[in-house]
Amino acid sequence: MKTTKKLVITGILSAVFLGPACFSAQAQQTDSVLTLQNALNIALSKQQIIKAKDNYAKASAESIIGAKRDGLPDFVLSAQQSYGTINGLNGTTSGLPGLTTITAGPIAAKQNWNAAFGAYYSSNIDWNIFSFGLQKAHVAQAKGIYNMDAADLEQEKFQQQVRVAGAYLNLLAAQRLHYSMDVNQSRVSQLRDVILIRAVNGLNPGVDSAIANAELSKARIAVTDAINYEQNQAANLSIQLGINNQSFSLDSSYVSQLPARLPGQPIDNISNHPELNFLSARVKSSELSAKFISKTSMPRVSFFGMLQDRGSGFGTGYNPDDPGSYNHSYLNGIDPIRGNYLVGVGVAWNLTDLGRVASRVKSQHYNSDALTNEYNYLENNLNNQLKESNKQLANAMQKYREAPIQLKAASDAYEQKKTLYSNGLATIVDVTQTLYNLNRAETDKDIASIAVWQSLLYMAASSGNFNLFINQF
Repeated sequence: MKTTKKLVITGILSAVFLGPACFSAQAQQTDSVLTLQNALNIALSKQQIIKAKDNYAKASAESIIGAKRDGLPDFVLSAQQSYGTINGLNGTTSGLPGLTTITAGPIAAKQNWNAAFGAYYSSNIDWNIFSFGLQKAHVAQAKGIYNMDAADLEQEKFQQQVRVAGAYLNLLAAQRLHYSMDVNQSRVSQLRDVILIRAVNGLNPGVDSAIANAELSKARIAVTDAINYEQNQAANLSIQLGINNQSFSLDSSYVSQLPARLPGQPIDNISNHPELNFLSARVKSSELSAKFISKTSMPRVSFFGMLQDRGSGFGTGYNPDDPGSYNHSYLNGIDPIRGNYLVGVGVAWNLTDLGRVASRVKSQHYNSDALTNEYNYLENNLNNQLKESNKQLANAMQKYREAPIQLKAASDAYEQKKTLYSNGLATIVDVTQTLYNLNRAETDKDIASIAVWQSLLYMAASSGNFNLFINQF
């Protein structure tokens, strides 16, 4: 939100101090007019950060499906074919991590290397039929993450629209500044020509021509600065649109007319602000994660079942007294000749998880508290910004009403001083002062309506309702 506020305020200040906004025909290289609505559509379709967050939301949606499928039983089919010996030995063993091999054969008095083929085929099912809400909490957590990513996408779209609208109005102001400086340069050039003629003919002091030349030079520098500013704002708009840097022909309606439906009373509702919705979704997601983590320490009741078949190249009479009861035939060894089945219900509970999970849950609750603090902080800032935007809009309207009065007075003063100077009744300093006042009054008049639009944009950004700004034509 700080970025949005800075962008909008910078636009207003730059318009006020640097000059007005409008279309400059000399500065355009494209024929078609880029409307604000088209600019918004381009940004929403091309901006990579929006595409990225859209993909994050899609990934989260798929995670919901995955979480639901995690509740399905595990069903495993396996087949094994091997070749080896089956020497047995009395003794104890313990399960260790890693690969474990099991032999099933008679105990002989000494080692032998009789080997044959064998096979093992099985199908297993394992289903957590009751886990004290673990599966339900897992799905809820996945949905919470999706809601958070979806809210993040919406707030990014909102922020991008505000940035594009701000950059659009700033460029419009820069183009009008360029136009105004061109007009001022032309006026100063014409005045200088008159002064030079009068100075050559001895009607005015020679120093007046030097002052006139200095004023023309100042006007040319102002034009150069205006061009540079316009180029910077065009580059910024290109960045916000997600396209290559280029020149733009913009809709000058924002210079010639005010918003059609200005708020009749101060706006004070921020309950549906996209940024607040995003932070609210983050808080909810964190709370759901804490609930899911707490469920992982609970016991699990599982149903299991198994079907198996075995084959072996060793005969049923193989023993130390009849060591020749086996053959090396591959087909004989892999043929299943014994089958078994097994069904049952089991309970497993890792009691040491109670302590470990408790710490993780507590940590997650602290994250939720931190996110709640961020929510409250942003909510307070938005309320203050919204109050400020209401005042700025009122001030902008007041300036809009005063600007024509100022322009007429400055224009009359300039014409008067120019006439008096032509008759030797005023100095060149008097004329240049009124010339400066006229240029500033023209600038204020031209940017007065844009300042209203920018104030309205600031209000829309603060309230979270972009329609306040865009639905004005």
